[in-house]
Amino acid sequence: MASASLLLPFGSSFSKCLSGRHQTVRKISIEGFMIQCSSSESRLQASKTIDHIKEWEFVKRRDIIGLGFGLSGLLLGSSSAKAAGLPPEQKSRLCDDDCEKEIENVPMVSTESGLQYKDIKVGRGPSPPVGFQVAANYVAMVPSGQIFDSSLEKGQLYIFRVGSGQVIKGLDEGILSMKVGGKRRLYIPGPLAFPKGLTSAPGRPRVAAYSPVIFDVSLEYIPGLEDEEE
Repeated sequence: MASASLLLPFGSSFSKCLSGRHQTVRKISIEGFMIQCSSSESRLQASKTIDHIKEWEFVKRRDIIGLGFGLSGLLLGSSSAKAAGLPPEQKSRLCDDDCEKEIENVPMVSTESGLQYKDIKVGRGPSPPVGFQVAANYVAMVPSGQIFDSSLEKGQLYIFRVGSGQVIKGLDEGILSMKVGGKRRLYIPGPLAFPKGLTSAPGRPRVAAYSPVIFDVSLEYIPGLEDEEE
């Protein structure tokens, strides 16, 4: 009897090899398969071969789909791990590490209201009169040093009318005695800070009502006053 033979690799197309009951031998082409069959076994072998191919195609599809999901999961997991391994984002500050070391030796000034401050840099310009607008940068922190607000992150100077109650009392008082070009750290006690507190937000700590806060402030210029001096 003629025997059937298969040559790899496997394929998916199938050509008919039945010839009734004549003892003839025909070949089946299955994209890389070569099947020899005799007429006496043709029906049985053809049926088994088709079942074999269907089963193999199902396995191949299942493995490919599984491989696809596996690769996508691997890539996502890799990205998450990489993100988790990154150091926390460094926020911009008015006082860097060198400044922090120097400010330790700067004398503390205390006012009658309870406000305290240290001059990181004394300015050479004019001081703002009450009611004038000032343009300043600020970084607001809780006592631990965690930032809860910053004009640097917003990318624009903060302009307000000094001495008019537009900002918290401690900031108002602290800027009034500064000079343009100066930089100062304000230690603002609770009564001069936020009476109602501030709620927490993503990336921002909660500020409790009447809790002390710290402001680093730089007085950039006084709109109008500099124009008059020129």
